[in-house]
Amino acid sequence: MSGLFVLVSFLANASEGNLYQAEVSVSGLVTSGEDGSELPGVTVLEKGTTNGTITDMNGKYTLQVSEGATLVFTSIGFLEQEQTVGSQSVIDVQMQTDVKELETVVVIGYGTSKKSDLTGSVASIDNEALQKIPSSRVDQVLQGRAAGVQITSVSGAPGAGTVIRVRGGNSIEGSNQPLWVIDGIIVGQDFNLNNLNTNDIRSIEVLKDASSIAIYGSRGANGVVLVTTKSGMATGGKPQVSVGLYTSTQLVPERPAFLNKEEQIEYTNEDAAYRGVALPFPDDPSTYEDNDYFNMLLDPSPIYNADVSISGSSENGNVNYYNSLNYFNQDGLIKNSGIEKFIFRSNLDIKLTDRWKTGFRMNFSRIKQDNGTVGYGGLLNILPTQPVYNDDGTYNGWNEVIGAPFSNPVANAELNTNETQINNVLATAYLEFKPTPKWMIRSTFSPEIDNTKRNRFNSSQSPDRLVVNQGGDAEVRATTSIGWNNENTIQYSTEFGDHSITGLVGASFQHFQAESVSAEAYGFTSDAVGYNSLGLGSDPTRNIVNSSFDEFSIVSFFGRLNYSFRDKYLLTLVARTDGSSRFAEGNKYELYPSVAGAWKVSNEPFMQDVTFINNLKLRASYGRSGSQGIESYRTLALLTEASTTYGGVQNPGLTLGRPANPALQWETTDQLDLAVETSMFNNRVFAEFGFYRKETNDLLLEVVVPRQTGFSSQLQNIGSLENKGWEFLLKTTNVSHGDFDWGSTLTLSSNKNKVLDLGGQEFIDVVIDEILGSGNTRIIVGEPVPVFTGVKYLGTYKTQEEIDNSGMNVIPELGSSKFQDLNGDGNITNEDNIVLGSPQPDLVFGLENSITYKNFNLSFFFQGTYGNEVYNLRMRPNYFTRGENPKFAEIADRWTPQNPTSDIPRAGAASESTNSNSEMVEDGSHIRLKTLRLTYNLPTNQWGWNNIDRMSVYFSGTNLWLLSDFRLIDPETSNFGNSGLGNIAQGYSSGEYPNAKVLTLGLNLTF
Repeated sequence: MSGLFVLVSFLANASEGNLYQAEVSVSGLVTSGEDGSELPGVTVLEKGTTNGTITDMNGKYTLQVSEGATLVFTSIGFLEQEQTVGSQSVIDVQMQTDVKELETVVVIGYGTSKKSDLTGSVASIDNEALQKIPSSRVDQVLQGRAAGVQITSVSGAPGAGTVIRVRGGNSIEGSNQPLWVIDGIIVGQDFNLNNLNTNDIRSIEVLKDASSIAIYGSRGANGVVLVTTKSGMATGGKPQVSVGLYTSTQLVPERPAFLNKEEQIEYTNEDAAYRGVALPFPDDPSTYEDNDYFNMLLDPSPIYNADVSISGSSENGNVNYYNSLNYFNQDGLIKNSGIEKFIFRSNLDIKLTDRWKTGFRMNFSRIKQDNGTVGYGGLLNILPTQPVYNDDGTYNGWNEVIGAPFSNPVANAELNTNETQINNVLATAYLEFKPTPKWMIRSTFSPEIDNTKRNRFNSSQSPDRLVVNQGGDAEVRATTSIGWNNENTIQYSTEFGDHSITGLVGASFQHFQAESVSAEAYGFTSDAVGYNSLGLGSDPTRNIVNSSFDEFSIVSFFGRLNYSFRDKYLLTLVARTDGSSRFAEGNKYELYPSVAGAWKVSNEPFMQDVTFINNLKLRASYGRSGSQGIESYRTLALLTEASTTYGGVQNPGLTLGRPANPALQWETTDQLDLAVETSMFNNRVFAEFGFYRKETNDLLLEVVVPRQTGFSSQLQNIGSLENKGWEFLLKTTNVSHGDFDWGSTLTLSSNKNKVLDLGGQEFIDVVIDEILGSGNTRIIVGEPVPVFTGVKYLGTYKTQEEIDNSGMNVIPELGSSKFQDLNGDGNITNEDNIVLGSPQPDLVFGLENSITYKNFNLSFFFQGTYGNEVYNLRMRPNYFTRGENPKFAEIADRWTPQNPTSDIPRAGAASESTNSNSEMVEDGSHIRLKTLRLTYNLPTNQWGWNNIDRMSVYFSGTNLWLLSDFRLIDPETSNFGNSGLGNIAQGYSSGEYPNAKVLTLGLNLTF
C-alpha cells in the first residue's frame, strides 16, 4: 500500500503546472418539463470527468467547471441532457420525462456505467423500488424484482434470512449464496443483513454473467450483489432532514386444517384398538380438554420503525454528508420471539483540492434478537386433549397418551430464554487522487468488527424436567471476528476520434480472523441467575466447554478494459487472479478471465428509418469465475478425541478424524451469456431477454475411500453440474397523460439445473431426516440438485383380492398403505424409489404495477413460482403413523369398513407407512400478493407549509393474499435454512415460523 502512496505523491508533484484549465462557476435551476416543478437530486456532471454535484431541494445547483466544458444532467425517470457552458454563468434546464431504461446509470464492480454501455448482465433496483416495501432486510425487498434471481424466505421469524440463488446453484458441498459487496466492501456470502438499514440504501445491483462477476474472481460464481448507500446532496450549506415513521400490525395467518377434538379422539382410539392396546380415551369425549395451543401462543403483534437522517453539503459544496439513525422493533407472532435494532450510519465525502478527495462510510448496528423458545412446527405435534395445567394450577409436564414427559410450549414460552446480541461495525475510508482529468488513483481500507453473544437457559422449573428431576441447563456462546480489506485501483479514461477507452487495474488484500468460545452447564436447581452463573450447574459430568479459531487471507490482482468504437461496438476484457490461504501450496492461486462484447444495432445507419425502435443492443459474454467452496484448514488432517487402554487404565488421547488432501483446489464455473435489449415506441417499452449456460467443474464432494485407509470418505475435487436458462424483463409506460400515469414491470426467469458427473457414482444419498433415513433426497447424474425420491403411493388395499395378488412378503391388511413394488421382490425398500420431484421451479416471476393520479400513487406487486415441489416433512406424523400425533382434517375420510373406497390409510396402519413416498411431495407453485401500497403526497406548497419540502403518508399491506394448494398453506419455506445442509436441501417444510400478513401505516417527511 505504501508503494501506491509513493506513486500518488510522485504524480501529485509531476502534475503541478498547466494540467488544469482556468475554471468558471456555473449555477442554475433544474425543473420538470412536464409540470415545471423543481427537481432535487439531479446529477450535474462535467462531461468526461468525475467533477459534479447534485441539485438541492429547490432544484438549484452550483458547480466549478473548466472553460469550454459541457454539462451533463441526469436523473432517474428523465432524459439525459447536455449543455455547453461557453460564456454562460447561469444555465437553467427543463428535464423531460423518460422511461429509457438503457440510459440508467448502474453500479458495477469498482465503478459505474450507463446501462446502454454494459456488455454484461446486471439487474438494478433503485431506492424508489426499495421504499415500496417496509422491510428491515434488503434481501426481502429484492424478491421477484430481479430476473434470474430466486429468493426464498427461510421462515417468517423476525430477522430471519433468505435463500438466494442467482441463476441456480453451482456447488454441492460449498455455499450457493451470492457475494455481498456494500459500498465497495466485500463482506462475504454470510453477512448478517440485519445490520443494514434499508432506508440508507440508494441502489442495489445484481451482477449475473461472467463478464460482470469476473472482477470478483473466486467469490463471484454465485453472483454478486452490490449495495450502494446514500451520499449527501448539494444543499448550499443548508441541512436536509428526513424523517420516516411507520407502525405495522402482523396478523396471524391461516393455519393447516386438522381434525377437531372429537374426530382426533376417535382416530386415536381406533388406532389403539387396531394395534390391540388400551384405549387412550376410554371416556366420553366431552370429558377431555380441548386446548388450542396456537391461540395460546400466537397473537397479532406490532412493528415499530423510526428513521431520521440529516444530509447536505457545505456552502461551497466541498463537503457532502449523510448521517442517519434507525430504530426498529418487531415482536414475533409467537410469544418470546422478536428483534430490536439500533443502526447508525455516517457517510462523508470531502473534496480537499481539485485533485484530492477523501471520505468514509461507517455503519454501526446493535441487535437484540429473541430467537424464541417455541417452534411453530412443534405445535403441530400436540393433541388438543393435552392439558396445559395440572389440577393444582401448575404447568403439566406429562403426556398420558404416550406415557412420557411433555415439553409444554406454554411453560417454555414463559420460563425459558434464547437470545442473541450482536454489535457490528462496518466501515471504509478512501483517498482519491486525480493527477489529470483522465487518471484516477484510489485506495480504500475497510475494517469490520463483529461481536456476537448467544445466551440460552432452559428453566429448572420446566414441567417436563420436574417430572424426571432433570434440572435446568444453560449455554453461553461468544464469537468475535475482525476482518479488513485494502483495495487499490488506478483508472485511466480517454476519448480520441471514434474511440473511447477506460482501463482499470487494482490489487486487493483481505484478512479475516474469528474466535469463538462456548460453555454449557447442566443440573441447575434454581432459576435465580439463569445463564449468568454457569458454575451453579450441579452436574459437572455433563458440562461442555468448547472453543474454535478461524483465520484466512486472500490476495488478488485484477484488471478491466472497456473499449467503445463509434458508440456502436463495445468490448470488455476482465481478469482477476486470487490467492487463498485455505488451499495448499501449488493450488493457492487461480486466474479468472472473461470477455464480453455488445453491438448497439440502433446506432447503425440502416436502423435510422426504423422509427418505433429507439434502442437495440445485442450482447454476449463468456468467462470463468470461482468459489473457494471449503472452510479454513480443510486441506489438513483433523485431530479428534480418542482414548486407549494401556496397562489396564483408560487414557485420553487424540487420533486422526479425517484425512488430509493438499490437492484440493477451487471450484470453477464457466458461463456463456447471450442477450438482447431494446426500447421502443418513444421509449415507452423497455425489454431485455437473455440466455445463459453455466458449467461448474472440480466440484468438492465427499468421496468414499477404501477402509484400509482408516477413513470412510475424503473431500475431493470431482464431478460437475450445469445450469442453463433464460431471463426476461419488461418495463412499460402504459399511460402517461396529464395527471395520470401507469407503469408496469414484469420479470420472468427459468433455470434448469442438472448434475453432469459425480466422479463415477450414479447418485449420492443425502440424509435429511433420521427417521425417514436415506433415500428420500438424492443427487443423481442427469437430474437437478437435489431431487426428492421415494416410493410411489398407490392408495390403500381395498379388497382381499388385491392383497392376495400383491406379492408382498409381509401380508398387508385391508385399508393399509399400498406402494409400488418397482423391482417385484415383495419388499418396499429404497430399491423401489423413483424421482418424485425437485424444489427447482420451472418459472419464477414478478409483476408490479404503479398508478399515479395527481398526488395519489397506488402500487401492487405479485410474485411467485411455478413447477417446483415441496417435501412435506409433516406428512409422516400428521398423515401416516399412529394416533399420538394430530392428523390433517382430510384423515376424517380415511379407510374404514364403512368407507372402503378411501385412498387414505386406516388408523393403525402406520408401521408400513413411514417410507418416503409420493404423498409426501406436494406442488409448491404459488402466487402471492407481496405488497400493496397507497401513498398520498401532501401538497405542502399549496397549503403554505413552505418549510416542508416533501411530505407523504401511506398505507401498505404485505403478504395479503396467497394462492397455493400446499397442505401447510405457505410453500415458500426452507426447513434447513441457507447454509450447511440447507445449501442443497431446499424445498423442505416442517411447519416453519409462518409469514405474517402485515398492515402498515407510515409517514415520510423532508424539510
